[in-house]
Amino acid sequence: MKKVIIIGASGHAKVIADIIIRSGDELVGFLDDNTELPEKIIGYPYLGKISDYVKFRGCLFIIGIGNNRVRERLAGEMDVQWYTAIHPSAQIAMDTSIGEGTAVMANAVVNTSARVGKHCIINTGAVIEHDNCLADYVHVSPNAALCGTVSVGRLTHIGAGAVVKNNTSVCENVIVGAGGAVVADITESGTYVGVPVRKLIKNK
Repeated sequence: MKKVIIIGASGHAKVIADIIIRSGDELVGFLDDNTELPEKIIGYPYLGKISDYVKFRGCLFIIGIGNNRVRERLAGEMDVQWYTAIHPSAQIAMDTSIGEGTAVMANAVVNTSARVGKHCIINTGAVIEHDNCLADYVHVSPNAALCGTVSVGRLTHIGAGAVVKNNTSVCENVIVGAGGAVVADITESGTYVGVPVRKLIKNK
């Protein structure tokens, strides 16, 4: 049994907590810089600020924060062993690769030969089809579907219910809005919405 501490204590962190518990591992508690949190969060202790992680030797950690850039920053600052959270109901093909610190939520599918980077979020019901390649700090939102042989760059966020056509590449630092349809390569960072998607704004 692994002892796990979650960085963050909001809604996303509570979903990860459920995965840890259902996986048979021990949830030690939560670290968050919001010092006004209650002593217990869904029955598990608030342990202190994020910087207190150094007090917990022998534990694994996972960042339960949805913001891609915040996960990137914290992963670079913390010298710890990372926990990978995979819900028991997720369907993971045998020859996939899933990076450390990644969370795969309930009923998600990661199909054959897919590669998922570090500290990604594959949210509830998302589909990562065969031969996909997701870089680090990607978030694929609930019920989004990436068809076969899709490439997604680091820090990109695929919105809820969005679809990315097979054999398509999405570069880094892109936001695809909820329900969007990506039918051609996206080569410039920015926010894209619609069916098919069009560029709305350029991301910084």
